[in-house]
Amino acid sequence: MRRKIPSLQALLCFDAAARHQSYTRAAQELALTQGAVSRQLTALEALVGVALFKRTRHGVSLTERGHDYAAQVAIRLAALEQDTLDVMSTQGGARVLHLASVPTFAARWLIPRLASLKAQQPELTLHIDTRTRPFMFADTPFDCALIAATPEQMAQWAGTQAFHLLDERVLPVGAPGLLQGAPSLSPDRMTTLPLLQQSTRPEAWRAWFDAQGVRAPNALSGARFEQFSMTAAAAMHGLGVALVPELLIEQELARGELVVLCNRPLANTRAYYLVRPEGVEPPAALQAFQGWLAQTVALDAATAPAAPQDQPAP
Repeated sequence: MRRKIPSLQALLCFDAAARHQSYTRAAQELALTQGAVSRQLTALEALVGVALFKRTRHGVSLTERGHDYAAQVAIRLAALEQDTLDVMSTQGGARVLHLASVPTFAARWLIPRLASLKAQQPELTLHIDTRTRPFMFADTPFDCALIAATPEQMAQWAGTQAFHLLDERVLPVGAPGLLQGAPSLSPDRMTTLPLLQQSTRPEAWRAWFDAQGVRAPNALSGARFEQFSMTAAAAMHGLGVALVPELLIEQELARGELVVLCNRPLANTRAYYLVRPEGVEPPAALQAFQGWLAQTVALDAATAPAAPQDQPAP
């Protein structure tokens, strides 16, 4: 049975005309005549059986059905273009790996270390997209993912193999001026400061204060941010105090832009894992990447300065 799929030329004309709301500008973009674009769109409307455009005083505009169709066509054309670029990038024996990662870990930990991966695996091309929620690998183009999760949350990643990379050490941090010359702040003092909230971890501050045995009526209040990079930036600019994994703010701590306000880590925090589909032989690119990750984590652990000893909870 023949598929009911329009020609690629018709879809390209439709996508361009939908974006520009103009047959003339679509023709200019595609290096076609306006008549050629019009014929392609007439044929497309005949195939789908509905009007996709309507005439206006200033040219054309999408109908309601046309608007919905244009959104879907744009997604599929972009995916087809990306697939083509991926194939092109494998010329000369190159290998491609599609990685999903929690955003701040990718920006603050992974990317600064990728030069060593390139040195070891020059033929490996790594494409990184951000994800903050669990997903099914079968529904995505990803080969693997870097995630942050508690042991309980790992149950949401059914059908995967997980490889532990790093444990989190989440500490309250803020601008240096908050210390006012003191070496640290007490948990009681922390209750009086503006608390910056992480939207992906809404109970973090309450859990921290509960572990200290301190009553904090405002533990759930305060400005809310989706990514740790935003929360850290807000703390650095004096907007409040934040609970942030230490490994994500290494540079800010080293430069003195942020300081640990109270050296009592959040209990039962997450760890970072590499997850990949279960029951599938990993491609060579993924094997190389996983080996490099294990090597890099071990090297970091061997060369890291000794961390200050945690203050005991009361």
